[in-house]
Amino acid sequence: MLSFTSSIFANSQLAVDHGCINCHGIPLRGEAPSFERLAEKLGKFKGDETALTKFVAKYRMGEPFEHIAAHERLSPEAATALLNWLAEGGK
Repeated sequence: MLSFTSSIFANSQLAVDHGCINCHGIPLRGEAPSFERLAEKLGKFKGDETALTKFVAKYRMGEPFEHIAAHERLSPEAATALLNWLAEGGK
């Protein structure tokens, strides 16, 4: 099981490094939600490592976002760190 205390420290720089800013930054690409909107939606996972771990697995398999290649290429550790960062407010 992946841990919130992953060796990857997530912050906005990690989102830049993985190209998240390309779709979720300003301007938004297509129908991609903003980081603020993602943080709002993922806030329900704050402090719930089990739920976040399950969501990370779905996220990396293309669910519920219609198989976005950039999401599927993330390592489990990077995906966990990024989604945890968003669940914590994305600041």
